[in-house]
Amino acid sequence: MSIFKPCDIRGTFGIELTEQISYKIGRAIGTLSQEKRIVLGGDLRPSTQILKQALIKGLVNSGCNVIDIGIVPTPVFYFAIKHLSADGGVQITGSHNPPSDNGMKVMLGKSPITPEEIKKIQSLVESETFSTGNGKISHCNVVSDYKNYIKGLFEPGYLTIAVDAGNGCWWKIAPEVLQEMGYRVIKLFCEPDGTFPNRAPNPAIYKNLKAIQNLVKTHKVDMAVAYDGDGDRAIFIDENGNIVKTDIAIVIFIKFLLQRNKNGAVVHDIKCSQIVRDEIVKNGGIPIMEKSGHAFIKSKFLKTNAIFAGEISGHYFFKDIGGDDGLFATLMMAKIVQEKGPLSKQITEIPVYATSPDIRIPVTNPEEILNKIEKHYPAQMVNKLDGIRIQFEYGWALIRKSVTEPMITMRFEGKTPDDLKNIKSEIFSFIPESARLTEADNE
Repeated sequence: MSIFKPCDIRGTFGIELTEQISYKIGRAIGTLSQEKRIVLGGDLRPSTQILKQALIKGLVNSGCNVIDIGIVPTPVFYFAIKHLSADGGVQITGSHNPPSDNGMKVMLGKSPITPEEIKKIQSLVESETFSTGNGKISHCNVVSDYKNYIKGLFEPGYLTIAVDAGNGCWWKIAPEVLQEMGYRVIKLFCEPDGTFPNRAPNPAIYKNLKAIQNLVKTHKVDMAVAYDGDGDRAIFIDENGNIVKTDIAIVIFIKFLLQRNKNGAVVHDIKCSQIVRDEIVKNGGIPIMEKSGHAFIKSKFLKTNAIFAGEISGHYFFKDIGGDDGLFATLMMAKIVQEKGPLSKQITEIPVYATSPDIRIPVTNPEEILNKIEKHYPAQMVNKLDGIRIQFEYGWALIRKSVTEPMITMRFEGKTPDDLKNIKSEIFSFIPESARLTEADNE
């Protein structure tokens, strides 16, 4: 399985992503960015420093001038590229993946990297046709500048907020900024440890949030937030300890932002609940659907000059900062709670549809199955943005094939549980292998 993904580079450290490969990636990026200024950051994982030194050597040997900003959350890395007027950057991070993994988020220029640029890096790594040069390395601490910048975008607050940093990159900066803004902070897992001893670094898997939910239930707080390993994702918990599903969090942001930006465009990923599109339209906005994936969502967000974008994984993009930032999202959600009332109350005002989790089925002929499903429905019901998405009057089905193995992934939604069951049954009828699914998947 290749480490070169459509939006980034990632793999198991020491097996797929090694020190030698990191050096070659540095040479490749340097070849594409000769004599340019490249910001380099990284997360807390023990393997990050090993990969980082190799990457620096590769960049410098290909003629790049590297600005090392140290261990920082990914949003601080994005800030640094703009703040230092750099030509691009690399953040070494495994993001939300297990501690054994690592990866690289790359920017060649001011925009998110494209799948075509990733392929160019891969091609150079494989061919080893690198340019040579004599770049330099410098060091710069941008954390204080970032903190002043982010605080300058909000008025002081007064809520009590529980913060679960998951031992990741926000362990210090997020509590400090919130406290300096006037919030009372109750900290959980706010000690730096890139082995993630207390919970897995992906808060979008809700079983990882038991500890922060229990903390909220035993302390009087107004809201809580849990971050992923590198800090660009955020999952919110209401004052009663209930998780705010990302679709619902997106709707809360949409309703608030569209009050101030009438007719604004809002980007949402293809896996979001129909309620997201419905609420965009209801509140006077223009919905724009995009395929899942950080680079795809961010690129569409920037190209359309949207006021906001939301991805079901917990990425929230804001026009004010031109991108996604878990801490900015926290400050914005706190502002909304102060102005609109408790999250639990806001959630009760939002309709909830019946949505399945992702369902994965091994199949021998994924392309044939997708073609069969597509041909069965009228063209106006079919969206081919990412796999096959069938829009029913009472819900939708999304069927995609894996790019790495003979498997399809499906997700379904209905306006009622019965609608959901009917849509699943209808799509399953095209897939003989679905008979092997568990009873829970077939419900």
